Amino acid sequence: MQGIPGLSLFAHAHLRYGLERRGDRAVDSSRARRRLPRDRYREPAPPLLRGRRRRRGDGAIRDGVVRRDELFLQTKFTSVGGQDRRLPYDPHADPATQVRQSFASSLEHLQVEAIDSYVLHGPSRSRGLSQEDIAVWRAMESLPVRAFGVSNVALDQLEALYELASTKPAFVQNRCFAATRWDAAIRAFCRAHDIVYQGFSLLTANLNELRSAAFREIVQRTRRTPAQVVFRFARQVGMLPLTGTTVPAHMREDLAIDDFELSADDVARIERIAG
Repeated sequence: MQGIPGLSLFAHAHLRYGLERRGDRAVDSSRARRRLPRDRYREPAPPLLRGRRRRRGDGAIRDGVVRRDELFLQTKFTSVGGQDRRLPYDPHADPATQVRQSFASSLEHLQVEAIDSYVLHGPSRSRGLSQEDIAVWRAMESLPVRAFGVSNVALDQLEALYELASTKPAFVQNRCFAATRWDAAIRAFCRAHDIVYQGFSLLTANLNELRSAAFREIVQRTRRTPAQVVFRFARQVGMLPLTGTTVPAHMREDLAIDDFELSADDVARIERIAG
């Protein structure tokens, strides 16, 4: 995608962990939300009034591990039905207001002035798009963000969203199951429309398949960890893999996938690993 850095790996992590290899720093902050009771929403301070706290920065930026311009920062908007007790907006407001409040809350929480990618955290229903989903996307399109995306999306929803969107989704972020040939239909749509596919739960959603004799043989022969083989496979089939670890050593291990390549036969075997 034009204008989006060619990152090798996203990390579901708080900014304070950082990613320690230059050029591979990307953070999805959706698991780093402020803890607020579900029925309590606190309006964030206006950006120009946050004073020293706003300039202090957070985590890796504050500690000098990484500069803001070295990070590609992604976060999400989640509708009320998908929220837990940590609510970053007024639950009684209209969708457009909720999007603006949630976005402002993310800026305040992360102590940054800009977000690179803003993702709709799943349509509000399992099939088709509701009027609320459409209103949320329209509101997202008005935000000062480089790119937009959608997660937990079915093919019919993605097709509908792509058709109606004035600003087309740049990212799709889905839980990726080997049983669906690693979300093959969604990935095909993404390839055809220049959308970056972000795959998550690549390990935890596929434990049975990754215990199979066929997969273990590939791991043993390549002398790599199971995670490295899965992430290398994901890269070779065009995914941007996400890792859920917040352990720096595991992050470094997961990132160490650029110095080997799976054979075409191994890629095909992993694609069909679920049978």
